[in-house]
Amino acid sequence: MKHLFDITGKVAVVTGGSKGIGKAIAEALAAHGAKVVVASRKLDACQAVVDGIKADGGDGTAISCNITNREDLEKLVRESEAAYGQIDIMVANAAVNPFMGSNLDIPDDAFQKIMTCNVQSNLWLAQMVIPGMQARKDGAFIIVSSIGGLKGDRSLGAYAISKAADFQLARNLAVEFGKDNIRVNCIAPGLVKTDFAKALWTDPERSSKRLAGTPMARLGEPEDLAGIAVYLAAPAGSWTTGQVFVVDGGVMAGASAG
Repeated sequence: MKHLFDITGKVAVVTGGSKGIGKAIAEALAAHGAKVVVASRKLDACQAVVDGIKADGGDGTAISCNITNREDLEKLVRESEAAYGQIDIMVANAAVNPFMGSNLDIPDDAFQKIMTCNVQSNLWLAQMVIPGMQARKDGAFIIVSSIGGLKGDRSLGAYAISKAADFQLARNLAVEFGKDNIRVNCIAPGLVKTDFAKALWTDPERSSKRLAGTPMARLGEPEDLAGIAVYLAAPAGSWTTGQVFVVDGGVMAGASAG
């Protein structure tokens, strides 16, 4: 039982790994023994995370990647495999949201960018890494989604649609590849204090409303999402697949009594 969270020797790739939730997950996976590829558009930011991992005794590699570009993702997979031989854990964390406003006003280009980045790129990654996992009869594919995919939203409509699509993508992949011992799951964070969500948690009105509806009476920190990622990547999660894990301080459970 002591090895439930030991992923020593496993190779993990984390997109959007240079900051926020992705950074926290990358650091946690490395702390539990994984060799971690930290990927994002800015190589220097990825390298800073890798330097921290190595300073703590871990193993990591930085690779620049724009996930909206299939060729870039192919390069990420190719260079990750060149560095470490294989990919055992894929964490699809990177996402975008270039539009906030009425569902009636979402520009076509913004909608397409959101769907390409938040859904299509995850399918591309699955197409690239799952065959190798099949050959080894082992693998964990983790999509960082959002509770936005579980409820309607007045101003984050396209983003919420993309996150709901991720849930179904995970279920589809879990059903198709469970026989190969490949586990596919989603993590659905609530409002976390990251640069990505800064427009939400720095807005006094939005922040106040969210806090009022959060039983734990605080917003999330990136580190709050690290533990569930380790669980899903590790032997502890070996019979867990096709699920959506909500980590939101209790928001989806219902408003606190006040």
